[in-house]
Amino acid sequence: MFTAEQIKTAHAKVKSGADFPSYVKEIKELGVTHYEAYVTDGHINYHGANNYTAKVPAKYDPLVIADISKGEEFKAELVAHQQGKTDFLTFIKMCAAFGIEKWEIYMDKMTCTYFDKAGNEILVEQIPE
Repeated sequence: MFTAEQIKTAHAKVKSGADFPSYVKEIKELGVTHYEAYVTDGHINYHGANNYTAKVPAKYDPLVIADISKGEEFKAELVAHQQGKTDFLTFIKMCAAFGIEKWEIYMDKMTCTYFDKAGNEILVEQIPE
């Protein structure tokens, strides 16, 4: 099974949203089936077969997530990030400001789903393969 260190090594190659599809492919090859990334402090839970979980601890000081999500504004900024116009920390701060609490990636479906604090789906995207 994969380790948190292997995940960190793969993630270190991501410089912008444009690098995200290759990152997902790499961790899928390690055996990751899905994961949840939390905007609040950057901790991530990576899941594999047989209920295996590798946890990557908080990466930054806690952010306050807005109580009310702004889906349209979020989508516009997400596109800019995916085009490589913003770095990861800028993206994270934008997520918090627009009420995005976490996202979940599913390797079998190759989807990324963004959620607000109430657990509502704000956006489901296909990840390019």
